[in-house]
Amino acid sequence: MSNPPTSPAFVIDRQALQESIELLNDLRARSGCRVLYSIKALPFTPVLKWLKPHVDGFSVSSLFEAQLAFEVVDKKQSIHLTTPGIRPDEITQLSQMCSHISFNSLNQRQTFCSTEHEAVSMGLRVNPKLSFASDERFDPCRLHSKLGVDINTIDAQHIADITGLHIHTVFSQCDYASLLQTLDKLQQQLGEFFTQLQWLNLGGGYLFKDIKEHQDFIQLIRTLRQKYALEVYIEPGKAVIGDALSLVATVIDCFISDAKTIAVLDTSVNHNPEVFEYQRQPEILESNDLGAHQVMLVGSTCLAGDVFGEYPFMHTVKIGDTITFPKVGAYTLVKANRFNGYNYPAIYSDDAGILSCLKRYDYADYRQHWLVD
Repeated sequence: MSNPPTSPAFVIDRQALQESIELLNDLRARSGCRVLYSIKALPFTPVLKWLKPHVDGFSVSSLFEAQLAFEVVDKKQSIHLTTPGIRPDEITQLSQMCSHISFNSLNQRQTFCSTEHEAVSMGLRVNPKLSFASDERFDPCRLHSKLGVDINTIDAQHIADITGLHIHTVFSQCDYASLLQTLDKLQQQLGEFFTQLQWLNLGGGYLFKDIKEHQDFIQLIRTLRQKYALEVYIEPGKAVIGDALSLVATVIDCFISDAKTIAVLDTSVNHNPEVFEYQRQPEILESNDLGAHQVMLVGSTCLAGDVFGEYPFMHTVKIGDTITFPKVGAYTLVKANRFNGYNYPAIYSDDAGILSCLKRYDYADYRQHWLVD
């Protein structure tokens, strides 16, 4: 790396991103699927522009995401929307920007599916009632789910005037077993309607880089396209950007508290919110399981629970040391906040060891956020 970034900083690894792109390009070429980047994982415009030549469009979940995607796409690309919360005062704007809208409920369909928005390809998000996530916080098919229409309630009337179906049933899945099982149930219960549809969106949640064998996926897509003449979409988010971004921090204080070494970083869990939200200990590059020096890494805010966890080191941690949290590209920067008035990390790209600062925040940004218009 040419020069270390001013910490704290998010650093986007262009090579890791390129590896994700190449894998998706290969899957698209071999299966015939269409790839949408799910921008909720990281809606940073340089990333969208880097991905633009390699995707068929973007997946969005709100008006603002749709507006951002609309600024980037070209006329040949599509924008797919699905969300539990379509506002009546936003549907006109959404229909002007989105090529596809999958209604999350039958009430949404009844309210917003009209000839007024005939330029939009209207779909229905289906809840196949198959749960695969061990943690219900990540399970779209959990009991009392808000995501999609219960497959057991859908009939011919609900499919009328609908051109596609959307499913999303998994989170960080490392095989295709759940997808095969879901499509088997979908075909059993709704297969009679497939020939009158134009597309099927299989959603996201599959970590393609961590899946060694892709033949089942490729054959599934080919079968759906050949048997029903469907366009088949996938919506990777974390699979694209997840391991392409790191959070780089610096130790700014060290002391002993109740016989434990505490190292205070110039970042916090507010820059990596899922650490606190889900009480998970993130990986760091500098730790070593063989190390004899146990150190508790903490953030610099006044929140008592601003703690990353305890880690073993091969050496004594000291002020000025670098701590790197890898693979935080998805749902990290997009959830980061300025609690206690601590600034957002700057954002860099790392292109073969050459660092470039893409965005830096300052007091003016913080002040503007809290000014009265």
